Amino acid sequence: MQYMRIVGRLPDRHGDELTARTRLRDAALECFAVDGFGVSVRVIAERAHVSPGLIRHHFGSKDALRGECDEHALSTLRRLKESALSAPAGTFLAQLAQVRDYSAYVLYILRSVRDGGPAGRAFLEHMIADAETYTDSAVDAGIVRPSRDSRARVRYLVMEGIGGLIVALGQHPKITMDNIGEVMTQIVAEVALPRLELFTEGLLTDRRMLDEYLLYIGDPPATA
Repeated sequence: MQYMRIVGRLPDRHGDELTARTRLRDAALECFAVDGFGVSVRVIAERAHVSPGLIRHHFGSKDALRGECDEHALSTLRRLKESALSAPAGTFLAQLAQVRDYSAYVLYILRSVRDGGPAGRAFLEHMIADAETYTDSAVDAGIVRPSRDSRARVRYLVMEGIGGLIVALGQHPKITMDNIGEVMTQIVAEVALPRLELFTEGLLTDRRMLDEYLLYIGDPPATA
């Protein structure tokens, strides 16, 4: 996924370190990621070490709890991607070493988009809009090349990344709370080199195919 510094199991933090509301949100995000959005309120409460009644008290409904998980996953993704794009090489390698710390977020996002429906589509569009913002910033900073159609490029990269991860995760049907970090680490290890090579060095040795396509469409947008 082009936005990938990923997440494994969220740390077990209880007691005074986190509020009950935050513990519920983190527990729900993990449970939704591993077991799907049909997971029961009781299972989420058990994961958070609180009573089921606290979910209604803090959120009103499981749907509202899921909405807060959406916002948290999206803001975390945005922060991590911005950090990855601006990081020096040593920091990027350190992020790869921490990949399992964030695998639950990625699995949560993939479930939401794969399930479709209004929530999944809205989540995808939020991701694309955010990616446009930090990609534009990266272009301005000279990190990323400009595009003839920046929005189309961003949409392709986000959807291609999501699709590739969904296929890869489909090869690991036995994902649990205990192995999610290991699975994500393996997937990132498999895709890191080819993706970085393609993004950095390209694939084609000349621009013949691009030039032919630009002639075919007649009036192509100009590169910024």
